[in-house]
Amino acid sequence: MNIRPATPADLPALMEIFALARRFMAEHGNPGQWPTSYPDGALMRGQIESGVCYVCEVGGEIQGTFCLIFGDDPTYEVILDGAWPDDAPYATIHRLASAGKRPGVGRFCIDWCGRQAGTLRADTHADNHVMQHLLESTGFVHCGTIYTDDGTPRMAYWRGGAQ
Repeated sequence: MNIRPATPADLPALMEIFALARRFMAEHGNPGQWPTSYPDGALMRGQIESGVCYVCEVGGEIQGTFCLIFGDDPTYEVILDGAWPDDAPYATIHRLASAGKRPGVGRFCIDWCGRQAGTLRADTHADNHVMQHLLESTGFVHCGTIYTDDGTPRMAYWRGGAQ
């Protein structure tokens, strides 16, 4: 497996992966985390142009995608029902999705992110048991609840740099 920055030419493959991920989430009890309009092409074009969107390739074929964003995430400023273990600089993993064809893509992406930024944060919907398991099995700890820009709650996770 290989991680590289996404390019504008990758956008159709990313949108297909997000469609597959939405379908997978709905089939596994999480129909509401990503509505059909999320993430949209404009958001992803911006993430690609900003240099924060990456793809995971296997044999030259895109099998997964994620965004790794360094610096403070405004949605993580307020955490309820818990606390962040520290105030160390961190990067946030957003929009992690797999095509579902190859096992281990999510774990590979998270491990790669950990090598780029010691401390990581991530969040997921309470109904996204698959992502919760992935985060916890890769060393993340549930820290509390944050709220997204649209006001919906998310389970907030943290992983320290010594993994």
